[in-house]
Amino acid sequence: MNPAALGEVILSVHLVVIAFNVLGLIAIPLGAARGWRWVRIRWWRLLHIASWAVVALQAMLGRACFLTLWQDQLTGASGEPLIMRWVNGLIYWPLPIWVFGAMYLVLFALVIALWWLVPANPRPSSAPR
Repeated sequence: MNPAALGEVILSVHLVVIAFNVLGLIAIPLGAARGWRWVRIRWWRLLHIASWAVVALQAMLGRACFLTLWQDQLTGASGEPLIMRWVNGLIYWPLPIWVFGAMYLVLFALVIALWWLVPANPRPSSAPR
């Protein structure tokens, strides 16, 4: 696979991670209010917290997302297909890294608060003997 194509794959994965993180922030409180049981699935909630923890840790270290860095190494700024430039413009904002750090830390705090406000179901217990 050539580097540009691999860069597009990484961009696609990055978009899925962003959607998972953002939609989770919406789905958890909405699902709790509407009685959706899936928003309390423990492994899903732990994955959501872990994903946000990675984002927040990178922000605290003042680093860009490793997916962003990897994509940039593979594709560079020039020669990107039109759709890739459009998507990059949508998700990569020209702001100082500290702005993202502050924003991601606040959102991670919200994810942690949602863990307590909308608790995940406890692990299934073993069958009685």
